[in-house]
Amino acid sequence: MATDNKLTVLEVTGPFREPREPVFSYDYAVQRVSWSMPHAVRVKVAIAEELDVIKGRLLGQVTGSPGQHLLIARALSRRIADEKLKIAEAEGTLSDRRDVVIEPFTGQQAHLFAQLDEWFERERQVLLAEVKARAGV
Repeated sequence: MATDNKLTVLEVTGPFREPREPVFSYDYAVQRVSWSMPHAVRVKVAIAEELDVIKGRLLGQVTGSPGQHLLIARALSRRIADEKLKIAEAEGTLSDRRDVVIEPFTGQQAHLFAQLDEWFERERQVLLAEVKARAGV
């Protein structure tokens, strides 16, 4: 029997626009070797407090078509959601066998934004290249 209890992402869907919150959300199907079936994790990315902050620091004031803005938002929000999932895993949030919602890193979760910020600084050039390739800005 394998002793590696690493979290595996089986599928990701989204982004979805939450009806009563200014967030994009992604649904992850995750599983560990010790779990009999996958569990759901919904990761919410706050548009103003997370996405726009990262986008502004990466690109400054962006001009372009609405389609380009959509491509930028989609690419960055997905990368942010992926990193938030990793941060939540490192914090132990995903250790139990249950469905989980990872809220925006604001309010009571604001202390976790520093880890997202560190990730952004490490990945800045990769993110910039990805956005330029996808959106042509």
